[in-house]
Amino acid sequence: HEGSGEGEPAAQEGSVRSYSRCADPEGGCRGKVLSPSRRRLAIDHVQEALGVSQRRACQVVGQHRSTQRKLPTPPADEKTLTAAIIRLAQQYGRYGYRRITALLRNEGWLVNAKRVERIWRREGLKVPQRQPKRGRLWFNDGSCVRLRPQYPGHVWSYDFVMDRTHDGKAFRMLTVIDEHSRQCLAIHVQRKLKSDDVLAVLTELFQRHGPPDHIRSDNGAEFTAHAVRDWLGRIGVKTLYIEPGSPWENGYNESFNGKLRDELLNGKIFYSLREAQVLIERWRHHYNTVRPHSALGYRPPAPQAIVPQRTDPACAMDGLQPDQPFPFTVPGLT
Repeated sequence: HEGSGEGEPAAQEGSVRSYSRCADPEGGCRGKVLSPSRRRLAIDHVQEALGVSQRRACQVVGQHRSTQRKLPTPPADEKTLTAAIIRLAQQYGRYGYRRITALLRNEGWLVNAKRVERIWRREGLKVPQRQPKRGRLWFNDGSCVRLRPQYPGHVWSYDFVMDRTHDGKAFRMLTVIDEHSRQCLAIHVQRKLKSDDVLAVLTELFQRHGPPDHIRSDNGAEFTAHAVRDWLGRIGVKTLYIEPGSPWENGYNESFNGKLRDELLNGKIFYSLREAQVLIERWRHHYNTVRPHSALGYRPPAPQAIVPQRTDPACAMDGLQPDQPFPFTVPGLT
């Protein structure tokens, strides 16, 4: 109560309260004098304001005189590395400093993520904020039933993505990925895509990579068509259909589609369908062979490799050329 004398004592006139968590006694937040660079500035300020010697100022602040006199010399490759980081940040605007570090190492730089982060912050680089993450939805029993991939070719997933060319006409993309290796197997771009187009894309992929054990999709009419289900059943591929309105059950493909839209579709204007097909296929090749993937230890899903030329005499006996792949047939294909 007022005038009772209880509670905190009144502050004396002219006194300043200091806060234990604040470096500045006046209540500011100017930071602690810990690093040698900050101590250099503090010593210079003390010398200028109080007119004391450098020896006395170093003794009070707690910094060795040789540290005060030694000027910081950045590494010889600091400017070159900074230019490389800025170049990669401009080229890949949606990559953070960790992926930039992986790209630098691919170019031959021996640099750690902490140094790249320091330069990244010093140059004011940042990734624009995206939409906030939404919470995961669950079934009543608290579990999310989903077959997780165990090896390459175990589970494929496919889905549709839509965009528009500059004239306002829509086009669709059929994306197919391997959930275990995260490799994008195909992005088929057309104005309209039906179940027959899905069969054509899968036929080509099965001939090239072999059929998977399972294939996951939503309940779209193109995926649940009787022709598609019967054809997959004859080949022996089991279909996994997610619950209606539950895109998180197809999380690998949804994540890939988000990267496709964020890194390419949202930043490019396609003036024709042909231009969209070329640029999207170029991005798919970059995604598989160059782009670092965080879930794979910042390695690309399918890095480029030099395949030695086969000189097996059996190839000539079978009528195959040395670099001609062995023929592959899928049962049930016509």
